[in-house]
Amino acid sequence: MISILIPVKDYDIVALVHSMRDGLERVPEYCEIIIGDNGSSNDFRSKYLQLESPNVRVIVSEKNIGRAAIRNKLALEAKGDWLLFIDADTMIKGTAESYLSGWLPMINTARVICGGISYNDSPPGDPDKILRWKFGRKNEQIKATERNKSPHLGFTTFNVMIEKSVFSKIRFNEELKQYGHEDTLLGYQLKKAGINILHIDNTLIHEGLETNRIFIDKTKRSIENLSHLYDKVTDKRVFTSCVPLLRTYNRLNRLHLTRILAGVYINYRDRMEIKLDSSDASLLLFALYRISLFCTYREIHRRRNIIPIF
Repeated sequence: MISILIPVKDYDIVALVHSMRDGLERVPEYCEIIIGDNGSSNDFRSKYLQLESPNVRVIVSEKNIGRAAIRNKLALEAKGDWLLFIDADTMIKGTAESYLSGWLPMINTARVICGGISYNDSPPGDPDKILRWKFGRKNEQIKATERNKSPHLGFTTFNVMIEKSVFSKIRFNEELKQYGHEDTLLGYQLKKAGINILHIDNTLIHEGLETNRIFIDKTKRSIENLSHLYDKVTDKRVFTSCVPLLRTYNRLNRLHLTRILAGVYINYRDRMEIKLDSSDASLLLFALYRISLFCTYREIHRRRNIIPIF
């Protein structure tokens, strides 16, 4: 049996859950939907609680316990032998029945299966969200044939099915409180454990696009977290193989260019952010922004004595 797990904080998932619940009635391999309310406001929480039914449960955390902890909590509550993690800000491309059925032929062919991410073909009506849409289309909307070439690279739990016995042994690391790269660490741990990942084309549409400013701020937190993780992992070679940005950084480091790029960020950060927070945001500039920001954090963090623990 399969449990559908949806962690959420202050996001309207009523339509998503109704659709998934209809799918459950037509695909008997699925036994339940569990919503993980991660410190939502009372208004949103009341909406989630109204969704409860014989096959829909709501697990409430009064405060935000972090992305890792809420997912672990959902997995502990699940009855199924398989766990289907779905991010809250998603939309089904076709019917829930076809989406849920799309996983079934792959069950027992792999222990971790990624369905993939897609984005609407048309740019968002709000030009203030263009950067997130462009980045997702370029870097995340990737066919399974390509993803399977390096299956642990850029691992995400946006839309993933995991055998419960595997997840119970690895789990998300709850020491990660700051936003960013919880999925990356889990992918690294799966690779270290010798657990393969199978990618299929059974995508969900990422609908909850952040504004340019929010996306830039989240990028900052995420890259800072990545630099901390890089110091903490015991096998930097394997960890680097899971993260595209680290591959780029290591090439630049061999060419002794990382300090120059750190200087680019320090001197041109404000100008870059102004250009990125616009309706014609450039992905090339965003790539420069991200790598120069990471180089800056490496210069800061390498001076600290951090013991590898993962």
